[in-house]
Amino acid sequence: MTDTAPRKRSAARGPRAMGALHQMPFGQVPRPYAPIEVLSADHVMAIHTSALRVLAEIGMAVLEPQARALFAQAGAEVQGETVRLDADLVGSLLASVPRSFGLEARNPARNLRFGGEDCVFASVGGPAYVMDNDGGRRNGTFAEMQDYLKLVQSLNVIHQAGGNPFEPMDLPADTRYLDCFHAQIRLLDKNWQTETLGRQRTLDGIEMAAISLGTTPEGLLDRPCLLGIINTNSPLQLDIPMAEGLIAMAEYGQVVVITPFTLAGAMSPVTLAGALVMQHAEAMAGIALTQIVRKGVPVMYGGFTSNVDMRSGAPAFGTPEYTKAAQASGQLARLIGVPFRSSNVNAANEVDAQAAYESQMSLWGAMMGGAHLIEHAAGWLHGGLTASFEKLILDAEMLQMMQAYFTPLVVDEATLAFEAIREVGSGGHFFGSDHTMSRYEQAFYTPLLSNWDNHTTWLGKGGIKTRERANVIWKQMLAEYELPPLDPAIDEALSAFVVKRKAEGGAPMN
Repeated sequence: MTDTAPRKRSAARGPRAMGALHQMPFGQVPRPYAPIEVLSADHVMAIHTSALRVLAEIGMAVLEPQARALFAQAGAEVQGETVRLDADLVGSLLASVPRSFGLEARNPARNLRFGGEDCVFASVGGPAYVMDNDGGRRNGTFAEMQDYLKLVQSLNVIHQAGGNPFEPMDLPADTRYLDCFHAQIRLLDKNWQTETLGRQRTLDGIEMAAISLGTTPEGLLDRPCLLGIINTNSPLQLDIPMAEGLIAMAEYGQVVVITPFTLAGAMSPVTLAGALVMQHAEAMAGIALTQIVRKGVPVMYGGFTSNVDMRSGAPAFGTPEYTKAAQASGQLARLIGVPFRSSNVNAANEVDAQAAYESQMSLWGAMMGGAHLIEHAAGWLHGGLTASFEKLILDAEMLQMMQAYFTPLVVDEATLAFEAIREVGSGGHFFGSDHTMSRYEQAFYTPLLSNWDNHTTWLGKGGIKTRERANVIWKQMLAEYELPPLDPAIDEALSAFVVKRKAEGGAPMN
C-alpha cells in the first residue's frame, strides 16, 4: 500500500484556518467521578438473574460447529444449534476475565489502558458511506479513507482508530480489508481496531499487527494489541463469521468486545428492562466463550441497547432511553467484573443541532455510565451509515470538553484566591490582578471548534457557522498532517504480506 497523491479537489478546498488549532495533549484522562447508577442494586440483580435464566432455560443459537463443541466441552448443554449454560458454569467462566488490561500501539507513548477509571475514545468504524460539506453523502474511496485516518492520527483526543471509518468502494470487496489494515498501521502510530468477520480475515489482521510490532502471531499471545467487535445477532443468536472471529482472537490473546444489537421493540423486548435482560444474556454467553477458548484472555462487555421509532421501525440513538440503558449497562458490567464499552451515537441526517444534542446525550450516558471504551466516539452520523468529516471535528470538540470536565477541580490556598479578593476589594475587577495575570493563559478550556465572539464581531468575520468552521479545520489539519515514522523493513514486510494474500484471494465474503 502506498499513500496516494492529493486528490484533485484538494486544490479547491477553500480558505485555510489561521493560526494553530487548539488541542489538548494526547493521553487518557481518568474519570474522577462515581458512575451514575440508574438502577437500584436489587434491580441490577433482577436483570442479571433473569439473563441467567434465559441462558439456562432458553439458550443461545450458536451456528458455528466449533463454538458449539467448545461450549459442550466446557459443560454446557448442546441440543442441535441451541446452547444452554447454567448459572454456575457462567459464573465460573466469568471469574477468569481480567478487570483491566492494556493494548500496545506501535508508538509506545500511545499505549492504552482499559479498566478502572480509564476511558478510551475510538473513532467511528464501519459505516458504508462518507460525507462532507463539499460532496455530500457518497460512496467512499480509498484516498478519502486515508484522509480520514490522517485526521484520526492528528486529533489528540482520539486514542484509538475504530477500524475502517467507511468502506473504500473503489477497492475489491474480498481484499480491501488488507489495504485498510495497512493504511491504519502506516498512517497512524496509535492503536487500531481490526475486523473479526470470519476466521481468515481475523487471522490476517493478527498477522499484520504482529508484523507491525516486529513479532509473530504467537508472540502476541500474552501481548494484547488488537481489539475487535463481536456482534451477536439479536435475539439470542451467534452467527458463524462472528464466532470464527471471536475464537481466532481469543486463541491469540487478543481482545474482543461482545456487543449485542438489542433495539427495544425490534430485536429485543419493548421494555428497557427486558432489552437489558437480553443484552446481558447474549453478552455473558459471548464472554464465556472467550474464556473457554483461552482462560484469562481480555474481553469487554458491549452495551448498545437503544430504542426504535415505533412509527417507522427506524433505530433511534442519543435518546433518553439510550442514555439510561448505557448507564444501566455499566452497572451490569461492573456486577460481573468485565470492562465496559458504550458508544457516541445519533440518528441525525445532517451535522446539525440534532447531531450535537443526541451525541451529547450518548456521551453523557457512556462516560458517566463508567464506560472504558467509547466506540464511534467521533464521526458517526445517519444512525451509523455514514462517517462525516465535519462530525469528526464536532465530536472532537465535545470529547475535549468532556476530558476537561474530567480534570479535577483544584481547591487549595492558591486557588481559593483570598488575597486576590482582598487586593481587588469591592467594586473592582480581576482582569489585571496578579492572580489573574499569572494564570489566565491556562485558566480555562480553549476550544477547537466553538466560536465565542459576540454577535457583532462574529458577523463582521463572516458569520461562519459551526459546520463551515469544522470544514475549514479538518482541511487545515489534513494539510498539516505528518506521516509518523515506520521502520522501512516493517513497511516492506507488510506490503509483501498484502501482495501475497491478495494473490491468494484474500477473505471472500460469503
